[in-house]
This record gives sequence, structure tokens and C-alpha cells, in this order.
Amino acid sequence: MESKKGWLRKDLDALRLQWAMLTFYERFEQLVAHVLSVVISIIILVSLWQLIQAVISLLVADALNPLDHAVYQTVFGMVMTLLIAMEFKHSITRVMARRDHIVQVKTVLLVALLAIARKFIILDPASAPAQIAALAFALMALGSVYWLMRQRDDPVDAPNAAQAERDRMLHAQRQRGGPPRAGDQPDN
Repeated sequence: MESKKGWLRKDLDALRLQWAMLTFYERFEQLVAHVLSVVISIIILVSLWQLIQAVISLLVADALNPLDHAVYQTVFGMVMTLLIAMEFKHSITRVMARRDHIVQVKTVLLVALLAIARKFIILDPASAPAQIAALAFALMALGSVYWLMRQRDDPVDAPNAAQAERDRMLHAQRQRGGPPRAGDQPDN
């Protein structure tokens, strides 16, 4: 219990020091982020409780058959809803911890991808092919944008992307039959 108080005390002291350096609008963002965090936490808890109740009632009624499409849609739709809410909570927690700006484009894209994946899970098998194609197109477009943003922002992938670009340039140079340029790497 004492270590928990020390941890909480350190967090409050750090928040107090940060608070003094924040502008009025940054303070407003932090307050909104804290309120949203509490609201989403409540939503997560209520959704989790409803999921537990639904699974227990299906177990009691001996109707929990994941191969039954209606049961699958219900249970995994609820699970995906929880995952989406938890990703929202995670993004808000990141804003509170690092003082990031509120709009995180990659997070919005990730949540949109999760929402479309949820829609595919709960989709009626008899749905119109045009609706399925539209969802598939949206999923591919959002996934491509997310991947491009991740490639741009992720420092772990940056050296790999730079090496791949050098390899492409060297390969193109060889295809044209020209001599390697000064910056090109020889084959091993």
C-alpha cells in the first residue's frame, strides 16, 4: 500500500510540474482528455459486464455454439466493440501521458480499421455484394494509408525502408546498364 501511495504521489507531483508549464488551451485539452478517459472507462466496464452476462446466459441456455453464425456475430461483435473502446482509451491515455496533440491520425485510422473489421464480423452472410465490396475497398484504403504512415513514422522501419530504396535504385541502375554511382553498394 505504501508503494502505491509513493507511485501516486510521484505522478501527482509530475502532473503539478507539467501543469504550471501548460498554456490555457493545453490545460483545457488535458482536462477534456481526463474526462473522456473516465467516460470511456465506464463504457468499457459496462460493455465488459454486458459481454460477461451474454456469455453466461448463452452457457446457461446451452446455446454457446461459436459455429452458429448468430452467436458468433453477437459474441465477437461485443468483443470487437470492447477492443475499439480500449483503443480509444489507449489513445487518450497517450495524450495525457505525453502531452501529445489530441488528433492522432494513425490512431483514428486504427480505430476505423477495427470498426470495419467488426462490421465484417457481424455482417449478415446474405448481405449485398456491393456492400461487401465497399467495405473491402474501405478496409484496403485505410490499411494502405495506415501502412504508409507507419512506414514514414516508425524509426525501426526507417533503416529498412532506406536500404530497400537503395537496393531499388541499384537494381534500376543495373537494368539500364549504367555504371554504379558513387553512393551505390556493391553486391556481397
